[in-house]
Amino acid sequence: MMKQIEKMQQVKQRANCLVSAVVVQQQIQRMAQEITAVLADKNPLILTVMKGGFIFTGHLLTLLDFPLEVDYLHATRYANQLSGQHLIWKAEPDIALDNRYVLVVDDILDEGTTLAEILHALESQGAAKIYTAVLVNKQHQRKARPNWTPDFMGVEVEDRYLFGFGMDYKGYWRNANGVYAVADEDAV
Repeated sequence: MMKQIEKMQQVKQRANCLVSAVVVQQQIQRMAQEITAVLADKNPLILTVMKGGFIFTGHLLTLLDFPLEVDYLHATRYANQLSGQHLIWKAEPDIALDNRYVLVVDDILDEGTTLAEILHALESQGAAKIYTAVLVNKQHQRKARPNWTPDFMGVEVEDRYLFGFGMDYKGYWRNANGVYAVADEDAV
């Protein structure tokens, strides 16, 4: 156990902070204003994608000063690994989506394969409209949907392996306050 803790400490020490905690908070405030302008009168359902989206969602919800409902879903392809293939559903939303405005909140839009599969599954449940909000959008051309950008986005970052503010490194560092890029030697 101590060896793992030491290794994770080294990962954080070698990492580059790409987005400071202050900038993250500023971007979440901006996003909250944009979301309010679109959804304040729609009785929206906010769905957080677990595990990565829960920290971002918690910060975001405190800034949305209008009636809304909250639920979650848990689908993953990674299972604490650096990559994954098949979507695994661990929990689906409990609240019916029929004729609802839905905001799906996640930590990152990388390639978007997981989020695209989640959206496809939610669309089949009869939502009036589904929006996406992500804290981080990675800049690259490998999106599951060509030229895909979320409806509400915090920051765009370079194409590196990230952790912090909900994003993890092998199950660790979701709690890092800011967005960090793993050093090259740790990205394996």
